Amino acid sequence: MYYEKELTALKRTGRYRTREVVEYSLLDFASNDYLGLAHNKELHKKTCKELDGLEVHGSKASLLVNGYHQIHKDFEEALKVANGFEDCVVLGSGFNANIALIESLVRKGDTLFMDELYHASGVLATKMNGLNVAFFKHNDMEELRSLLKNSTSKRKIVAVEGVYSMDGDLCDKEVFKIVDDANAILIVDEAHSSGVLGENLMGLFDYYGVEIQPNHIKMGTLGKAYGSFGAFILASGHIVEYLINRAKPIIYATSLSLYDTLLAHNTLKYVLENKETLKEKIRRRQNIVYEELGVKVDGLIVPILIDDNKKVIEIKDFLKERGFGVGGIRQPTVPRAIIRLIARVGESEESLRALCKILAKIKK
Repeated sequence: MYYEKELTALKRTGRYRTREVVEYSLLDFASNDYLGLAHNKELHKKTCKELDGLEVHGSKASLLVNGYHQIHKDFEEALKVANGFEDCVVLGSGFNANIALIESLVRKGDTLFMDELYHASGVLATKMNGLNVAFFKHNDMEELRSLLKNSTSKRKIVAVEGVYSMDGDLCDKEVFKIVDDANAILIVDEAHSSGVLGENLMGLFDYYGVEIQPNHIKMGTLGKAYGSFGAFILASGHIVEYLINRAKPIIYATSLSLYDTLLAHNTLKYVLENKETLKEKIRRRQNIVYEELGVKVDGLIVPILIDDNKKVIEIKDFLKERGFGVGGIRQPTVPRAIIRLIARVGESEESLRALCKILAKIKK
C-alpha cells in the first residue's frame, strides 16, 4: 500500500487518528459549542421558518457573482454594530478566513510576525507563497516589540489569537499598544474568544475595552460559540475592500450557506439579549474548574497536561466509559499531550463538577 509505513509509524507513536461518530449519550465536554447553542431548538426553528419564506435555500454562487444575499448583508451589518468595526465580510470557515487574511495581506517586502502557537491554518498560509514570516515566543511581548522595532519591512503584520485553542490562555493586552506604536496591522483570531469573553461577549477587543483602529482586524468563527458554521472578518472598510478583491477563499468559493448565516445572526441576537445570564453561567463554570482542579481560566478551555500520547487516549477512553466526552489532544497538535476539557454552558454544573473530581484524582 502507498502509505503503509507512514500509518504504521503514526500508530507506533500514538499519533494515529480516526473518525468517531458522535455519541449523544455522552456528556459533551469536548466540543467548541461553548454556549450550548448548537442544541437550542428555538433558534433552529426560528431560522428554518425564516428561510422557508425565501425563494431559495442555497447561496448558489460566490459572493462576487450572485451569491451575496440580503441575509449575508444583514448579518455583516449586525456584526459591525455589535463589534464596533467599520466593515465585515462573511466566508466559509475559520480555516479559510486565516488563509484569506494571511495569504492576501502579506505581500512582497512585508513581514508577518506570528505567535508560535497560532492556529495551524495560519501557519499553513505562511507557506503558500513563500511569505516572509517571523515567529515570536508565545505571548512574549518583549520579543515582539524588539522584532518590530528592528524590522525594515514595507508593511508589518502581527497575528495573535484571542484565546489560544489548546492552552486556553489570553493574548496579552500589551499587543495592542505594541502594534499601534509600530504602525503595524494586527490580526486577532477570535475563534475561541468570540461569544465567551467581554462585557457583551464579543471577544478580546470587548474584554480589554480596546478602541478599534484602522489597523485592527478581527476574525471570528460561527461553528463554536455561535452554534452554526462559517466565519467572519471585521476590519476597516479599506481592508475589507482589499480582501474582497484579493482573498481567494472569498473570491473563488461559494458563499456561506443561507441557513448557517441566518442561524448565526439569530444567535448573535440571542447572545446580546441574554449576555448577563450567559456571563453568569460562564463564571460559575470557571469557579468550578478552579475549585476542583486548581486551574484558573479566562475562557472555557481547560488544558490538563498528560505528556504521553498513548496515556492521553487511555484517559479519554476511561472517561468515555463513565459517560464523559473530552478531547485527547496529541502531538503534533500540541507540544505535549493534553486532556482538553471544555467547560461548556451546554452541560450542567453538577456534571462538570463530577468530571473535574475524576480528573483531579487522575492528575494526582
